[in-house]
Amino acid sequence: MRVGRPSRRVRTLLMTLGVLAVLGMVFTMFAGFWTDWLWYRSVDYSSVFTTTLWTKIGLFFVFGLLMALAVGFNIWLAHRMRPPLSAMSMEQQNLDRYRMGIAPYKKWLLLGITALLGLIAGASASSQWRTWLMWVNGVPFGQKDPQFKLDVAFYAFDLPWYRFMLGFGFAATILSLIAAALTHYLYGGLRVTSPGARATAAATGHLSVLLGVFVALKAVAYWLDRYGLAVKSSDFKATDNWTGLRYVDANAYLPAKTILFCIAVICALLFFATLWRRTWQLPMIGFGLMVLSAILIGGLYPAIVQKFQVQPNEQAKEAPYVEKNLKATREAYGIDDAQVDDYPGTSQTEDRTELRDQVSDTASIRIMDPNIVSPTFQQLQQIRNYYAFPTNLDVDRYPDPGTGAEQDTVIGLREINLNGIPKRNWINDHFRYTHGYGAVAAKGTSADAGGRPDFTESDLPSKGDLGTYEQRVYYGERTTTYSIVGGPQKEIDYSDDSGEKTTSYQGDSGVNLENPVNRAAYAAAFSEPQILYSGAIGEGSRILYNRTPKERVEAVAPWLTIDGDAYPAVVEGRIQWIVDAYTTTNGYPYASRTTLGDTTADSLTATNDNRAVVAQENQVNYIRNSVKATVDAYSGKVELYQWDTQDPVLKTWMKAFPDTVDPKSEISDDLMNHLRYPQDLFKVQRELLTRYHVKDATTFLSGSEVWQVPDDPTNKTGDAVPPYYLSMKMPDQQEQAFSLTTTFTPNGRDNLSAFMAVDAEAGSEGYGKIRVLKLPTSTTAAGPKQVQSQFNSQQDIAETIRLLRGGDSEVEYGNLLAVPLDGGLLYVEPVYVRGGGLKYPLLRKVLVTYGGQTAFEDTLEQALDKIFGAEGAATEPPEGEDEGEGAGEEEGTEPPPTSDDPTVQEALDDAQEAFEAGQEALQKNDWEAYGQAQEDLEEALRKAEEAQSADGSPGPDPSPDS
Repeated sequence: MRVGRPSRRVRTLLMTLGVLAVLGMVFTMFAGFWTDWLWYRSVDYSSVFTTTLWTKIGLFFVFGLLMALAVGFNIWLAHRMRPPLSAMSMEQQNLDRYRMGIAPYKKWLLLGITALLGLIAGASASSQWRTWLMWVNGVPFGQKDPQFKLDVAFYAFDLPWYRFMLGFGFAATILSLIAAALTHYLYGGLRVTSPGARATAAATGHLSVLLGVFVALKAVAYWLDRYGLAVKSSDFKATDNWTGLRYVDANAYLPAKTILFCIAVICALLFFATLWRRTWQLPMIGFGLMVLSAILIGGLYPAIVQKFQVQPNEQAKEAPYVEKNLKATREAYGIDDAQVDDYPGTSQTEDRTELRDQVSDTASIRIMDPNIVSPTFQQLQQIRNYYAFPTNLDVDRYPDPGTGAEQDTVIGLREINLNGIPKRNWINDHFRYTHGYGAVAAKGTSADAGGRPDFTESDLPSKGDLGTYEQRVYYGERTTTYSIVGGPQKEIDYSDDSGEKTTSYQGDSGVNLENPVNRAAYAAAFSEPQILYSGAIGEGSRILYNRTPKERVEAVAPWLTIDGDAYPAVVEGRIQWIVDAYTTTNGYPYASRTTLGDTTADSLTATNDNRAVVAQENQVNYIRNSVKATVDAYSGKVELYQWDTQDPVLKTWMKAFPDTVDPKSEISDDLMNHLRYPQDLFKVQRELLTRYHVKDATTFLSGSEVWQVPDDPTNKTGDAVPPYYLSMKMPDQQEQAFSLTTTFTPNGRDNLSAFMAVDAEAGSEGYGKIRVLKLPTSTTAAGPKQVQSQFNSQQDIAETIRLLRGGDSEVEYGNLLAVPLDGGLLYVEPVYVRGGGLKYPLLRKVLVTYGGQTAFEDTLEQALDKIFGAEGAATEPPEGEDEGEGAGEEEGTEPPPTSDDPTVQEALDDAQEAFEAGQEALQKNDWEAYGQAQEDLEEALRKAEEAQSADGSPGPDPSPDS
């Protein structure tokens, strides 16, 4: 049966469907580009998008065109030089069939080959946009390398671009050589089995020139390799990432590269000479000589020098080069000004009671561990299931309203948690539950009577010491999905006793969705068709995405490396996320390299997703904290501030992206009070200081002074102990400063070898000052692991821990803080218990160790009193805080409060009953009953206060003592 031709209507329909399908594919491809442009424009960083885009496009077309022209020209030239053809052999007869087959398509085939190679080369070149921008905008470092006396900028900015150009030249030459040889073979210019000459004179000349270009490029490579020795990595002695010239490099490889350069130039000239001599005899001899020289001069000779000159007297030979590496590495990582002082490691005062009063002057010891108490914040301050706190809270400084003095504060934001929404659907996920609400903060140096955080900002809406501020959190670390706000659909703001409050976003963040083109683009980009037709989107609707602080800063400044921990601060009535950002390079001569992902990993990054590892595989040998960035939690506005005004890498990027980084002078005083020294930079510097704290080449080569960062003894991950923020003063300081601290142990041992602290208080005169206290090798001061072991091995402490673990309780160890005190080290570790039905940890005990003596008490004050023999001077602990004899002695010594109002009295009686129930539960280690008693106590006190307020008289003291 013959099928008839489709009707005109069917053909029209099919054609229409085909056109629509093509348009759909094109629009889908366009949607990603268009939404990116809209987003960059919405954050006022459109210049970053356009500069990056035009740079990529320019590199794509320039290098793609160069590759296509190079290969295409050589194919055309080989075809033009083809000899007259005659079928004189089977080889030529077989080739003739191929020639005839492609003859009608020669132009299209040439165009297709060159276009394909051009596309590949252009795509590869466009990925080098950073290298191009750094080369074009490079700013001098003002420092010269010790070998070639060239500015560091040559190695950081110029050499990478020259190497890319050289690699492109090699690729273009090799592809042109292959294409030309195949064309000559196809058209008879080269013969394999045919009688007569193997190559025509034209083919010989053409291919010789291409080989000459290849060898000339090899000569350039040898010349650049000379400078590459200054940034060459190798394994050497105490470091696996040694960079720079050693004795064998300077005295064998460097002259070898120079000799090989000269040989390659001569060899290239011999290849070019075949245009006149028409023979490959001399160039092939020259090429063979170059290969032989590369083996003997470039490989064998340096091995002989290393074996017979260096190894017999290595320290003397390598010492001058080690000194260059030491100096360059310390400069490149900003540790050249680190102050290393000897520290005795043992107490210098015989009467320890004299030290008791020095403790509070030396440090404000933080017993609230931000990495432990997040579940406690969650349980006590979550308020609604659709809110959540980050796994790790942050430490900041806020003034005490009473004294005005700065105090260490643990802070976290109540962010939106979509998993806690009562009913999950598209409208709830993206329109109604759009933001978190409020900050919650607690004192870092104290806890309440029940072991809970001593909140300075709490409840919903949050209130307390932070004053009045915009509490809505539309941008945060946990806010990873998009929201559509500001339109006809109202958002859940927060809930209180009167019910749910709604709001509508009033900011100008995000992209307007009133435009149907924008809606269609986002529907395609997010694979969410409902965005296109949903009635919940209308006038004023805006889509918010890229909502984590790190995502936003990375997007507007793709040339920066972002710190793994953004932290919130209340600044001038707004919640601002503060993000530290780094400029890095891998081309600082003589400075040893480090892999950021390995160096910044510790026990926190191993167990918590929100404490990310910086640039996992990024290997660098220069780093600066050059930019401080802020992200507004309500508006999403990103601000970049120049922090290191001397950094040439930042100056280079500021030339490439003008008007994107604000000057340091625009940082407000309030914001300056919350800036701090970044943890990831500190971790990089402490890792380098394990080897580069020494300045003497002989000591460095011996490896006798190598330290290590100890493993975290408070958990079983086997990862490094994290650095801790702490207000303290080092021996040479007059007053406490907000600091970032860590400890070191000798390589392969557990005793303490050094203590390191950096002044982390931005804006202060000493900001960034690194101080290292080096203990004598003859002193065996306990390191963190030994302190933890000593703590766990004491019989009375072990028995108490066993009791605390009774039932379903879990014991969690907080941060093990070390504080230099009178020549020794004071260790303090809070101990938390997550008991029975309680889902959150409470501070139950405090460990203190000093000079080999250990105390394990209910409060820090009691433990310090016991260590320093000053029990009589101790402040009595609040009732209910001591599980043992203290609670029993004080119980019942003060009569319960009374009131003439029967309603108030009933509430006070309930409070007293709940308090006594809590004390009884404490003695039985029944944490579930204790938690219930505390809740009953709070409820009773609240009722008493309300009744008293209604009566017009002052309410009772809302504390367990009442």
